[in-house]
Amino acid sequence: MKLSLHEQLKLLRMEKKLTIEELSMKTQLGIEKLTAYETGEQIPSKQSLFVLSTILDVPVSNLVDGLK
Repeated sequence: MKLSLHEQLKLLRMEKKLTIEELSMKTQLGIEKLTAYETGEQIPSKQSLFVLSTILDVPVSNLVDGLK
């Protein structure tokens, strides 16, 4: 089963043992924005996806296509 983007973001963050605050500091994205991404309220821009994929050490394609 593929995970949705917001589920993947939260799972990957937790696997890296990062709090939302730590991820915010590393990505320079606001806590509110990251929370909205993780809850599915907002979809990250291409630039935000690239930054998140870099920090979470996963290819952008995995985030877009879904993890299995």
